[in-house]
Amino acid sequence: MLVTFAMLMGLSASPNLTAATAGGEVDVELALAVDVSRSMDYEEVRIQRQGYVEALSHPEFINAVKGGMLGRVAISYYEWAGEVDEASVIDWQIIETEADAKAFADKIAARPVATQRRTSISAAIGYGATSIIANDYRGMRQVIDVSGDGPNNIGVPVLPVRDKAIEAGIVINGLAIMLRPSGTAGGLDRYYSDCVAGGPGSFVLPVHKIEDFATAVRRKMVMEVSNISPSPQMHRIAAEPKADCLSGERQWQDFLDR
Repeated sequence: MLVTFAMLMGLSASPNLTAATAGGEVDVELALAVDVSRSMDYEEVRIQRQGYVEALSHPEFINAVKGGMLGRVAISYYEWAGEVDEASVIDWQIIETEADAKAFADKIAARPVATQRRTSISAAIGYGATSIIANDYRGMRQVIDVSGDGPNNIGVPVLPVRDKAIEAGIVINGLAIMLRPSGTAGGLDRYYSDCVAGGPGSFVLPVHKIEDFATAVRRKMVMEVSNISPSPQMHRIAAEPKADCLSGERQWQDFLDR
């Protein structure tokens, strides 16, 4: 994670860093960063996984891809908790057709369902940003899509990593999973709005019921591929952080002290 952070902190907004060689141009490079921390139980993680599978296979998503200027996007997928699970990484793949999307969804569905300890949103963002910079595609937009159910509580603080990714021209959107209280003052959606998401047109979509997860994932991915502006019901990103972006680290230290 420290190596990834060091690479990320060396990024700039220079277009040369995002120029790739062989992959070609796409409408968007979309990195799906999926939380599998143990604050979610096995069933919740399974339903979350299924939400991504269903979203990729849905006609709304396929139509959004085809409706782009180029009609093709590049997508990657990885799971994270206290660190990114390297075994979970599904590398960048072009999505142009329904068959492409199904093939990618099948790879996600084939992954074993497992959880890990702790929550490092900074690791998730750092990995996604580095992966976007290093891949073989040139996206007109570059997006990291972070789902999570709690604040950062291990590793590098989230703000400097988030800010460096934004400086490199990457948009970060959030899916705040609010099935149970996170202990975050103001709510996890506010924490994600102030401390995680950022960049032009960025948004946070809260999910309060597990049965709504598939619809939320599909809605979010369609917006990201289509570059649709956030609706009034979604959280806009504040100019200055109002949430305590170290709240997760403080919670964990309180736990250790007790």
